[in-house]
Amino acid sequence: MARTAEKVESLIEEDVTMADAIAAVRRETKANGGEVEWGDVRGDLTSGQWGRLIEKGILVSGDEGFELANPGAVDEVLDEDGTVTTTVDTDVGSETSDGSDSDSSWSKYDKLAGVAALGMMVGYYYSPVRDAVGGAIDVLLSPLTQTMPFYAVILSIAMLTGLYSTLLQSNLMNMEKMSEYQEQMQAIKEKQQAAKERGDDEALEKIREEQMDAMGDQMGMMKEQFRPMVWIFLLTIPFFLWMYFKISDPAIGDATIVMPMHGEVSWKEGVVGPMQAWIVWYFLCSMGFTQLIRKSLNLQTTPST
Repeated sequence: MARTAEKVESLIEEDVTMADAIAAVRRETKANGGEVEWGDVRGDLTSGQWGRLIEKGILVSGDEGFELANPGAVDEVLDEDGTVTTTVDTDVGSETSDGSDSDSSWSKYDKLAGVAALGMMVGYYYSPVRDAVGGAIDVLLSPLTQTMPFYAVILSIAMLTGLYSTLLQSNLMNMEKMSEYQEQMQAIKEKQQAAKERGDDEALEKIREEQMDAMGDQMGMMKEQFRPMVWIFLLTIPFFLWMYFKISDPAIGDATIVMPMHGEVSWKEGVVGPMQAWIVWYFLCSMGFTQLIRKSLNLQTTPST
């Protein structure tokens, strides 16, 4: 019982509105003989709160719906009206002054990074931007091109970009929130499968409505996934523009490299459709180094399920 009570307290500490959500679920379970479905409480709590209760193990699967894992433990923490009876810090996990969740919202710096990355993308099609960015980066990388072959320079860039990409994904993505979204969708799928097996058309209709409500949470999941990408683009696009800038020099662009399964090709030659050899070589190196870095540093870049 103590463990369930701790989970309830922890949720309320993270988000004070969870007290009302848990109280609403408890009232419905008492009214419905111990079990509750999403459709019974959708007017009292959000789909995200419902998913959190399942993820934390406060709500568990019952015969036809969900039930509280330990109703007595919930009674220890909450009164009938949702008032917390134990000492809980309700300031923790509250929303910021602008009304947004500080863990999932993009800061102004994230938005500026996205705008800057989009601006630099113009360099792929507009040569003055490419030459300006490539020339600036060339000041830093010219020592490498003078001492190393071009394939080794690209390999070094792939190692660097793989390192900071992994670190950014690991630190900027809210893995707990991502796991919450996945747990919620998995719970819906399980209920849908059970309803199909029972031939319960009414339950299937409710589950479809629940899936529609969860679409907003899926957008939140996509937002979480894309946040580190704007920083990765911002840091990586200049390197791409620099490589594009260097390839335009015939001394480098017309040079050759032996590619796996393709043999000897020039850097400008298309290897995979229109993708030139230098781009393919970069991606091969980057994918290899990224996997190696993730394993060696034991970094999590995908939510646990």
